[in-house]
Amino acid sequence: MAQLQFSEIEKAAARIKGVAHRTPVLTSRTADDMARARLFFKCENFQRSGAFKFRGAYNALSKFSDEQRRAGVVTFSSGNHAQAIALSASLLGMASAIIMPRDAPALKVAATKGYGAEVIVYDRYKEDREAIGRRMAQERGMTLIPPYDHPDVICGQGTATMELIEDAGQLDVLLVCVGGGGLLAGSALAASAQSPHCRIIGVEPEAGNDAQQSLRGGAVVHIAVPDTIADGAMVTHIGEHNFEVIRRDVDDIVTVSDAQLVATMKFFAERMKMIVEPTGCLGAAAALHGVVPLEGKRVGILISGGNVDLARFARLVA
Repeated sequence: MAQLQFSEIEKAAARIKGVAHRTPVLTSRTADDMARARLFFKCENFQRSGAFKFRGAYNALSKFSDEQRRAGVVTFSSGNHAQAIALSASLLGMASAIIMPRDAPALKVAATKGYGAEVIVYDRYKEDREAIGRRMAQERGMTLIPPYDHPDVICGQGTATMELIEDAGQLDVLLVCVGGGGLLAGSALAASAQSPHCRIIGVEPEAGNDAQQSLRGGAVVHIAVPDTIADGAMVTHIGEHNFEVIRRDVDDIVTVSDAQLVATMKFFAERMKMIVEPTGCLGAAAALHGVVPLEGKRVGILISGGNVDLARFARLVA
């Protein structure tokens, strides 16, 4: 397995420039007071397709050969990567087939279809989405681009942290949400190169701490599908490519509760006038609830996305 380098993130940034949004870095005095630190929120909820996933998807698909473009792309995803691949494929003039769990948020399914993708549903509790994806790729001649365990995806995701550090300056701590580990691995590559004294900390749901177990145990740990409102983090294990970077460059992985995620969703809506999905609140929840000691620090926080059904959002924050 080739070692990923920051130079690949710089190349990815050039590929997505003018296509992906350069999302804002926002601050809040109230949030600073709560954390007793200076917080810089990288708002990927304002990214195309509503999440950071567009960066990695477009970077990967833009490297396809003519033959690969003619055959199209297949992937599996609970939502944000699905939308990102569907939109990227549409922009690049290729077909896309997306394998989505039957219980995926309706908003994300509708958006994926709206971008022109074919959606194939499966039962996440009984079927193996990776096996379905491999079979479809072989049968149709399509290229499989998984949601996180892929070098081009990882390097595309790393451009978010690259931009954050360019805009906010040197950081003492970086808090990154963890599902499959693509954003964390890319962020770790970028932060290690641009802000070498920064502590890099992943944040995942209490109910699904496979990445935390993996980092502390030294090998990828597989768990059952976690029961959490953070649907973007309902994965059973992190990727092998991701883990190589994470165990080398990430300082720690912590967890937050679903209740803390809901409180953070409410904070963003009430105080910063933003809709953020539960998974997107992971890093901020760790900061605002004192999970990580941050007093006096300059802290970067990745808000990964804002794709949440409004009816569900209303129920959660009511």
